[in-house]
Amino acid sequence: MKVYISGPMSGYTNLNVYAFHAMAARLHAMGYCVANPADVHVDGWQWVDYMNCDLAMLRDCDAIIMLPGWEHSKGARIERRYAKRRRIVELSI
Repeated sequence: MKVYISGPMSGYTNLNVYAFHAMAARLHAMGYCVANPADVHVDGWQWVDYMNCDLAMLRDCDAIIMLPGWEHSKGARIERRYAKRRRIVELSI
């Protein structure tokens, strides 16, 4: 099963990368394949470019997991709605 990590980045120190990587490590240890948007960095990209990339990553996943604070993130809310529309399972661990 491939799991997409969703959560807040904008406005966080180092884009909240630590939380994304910590969750990725936890999911890997549980045997999941992980799609981690914190692994993507392209010079010159804007927020909308990252969202397009993130939604493409999410499209190929079987599940999504929401990091704490996702409710306050426009991007994470978009990803969660997208996952629900595509009937992608939301994990809670």
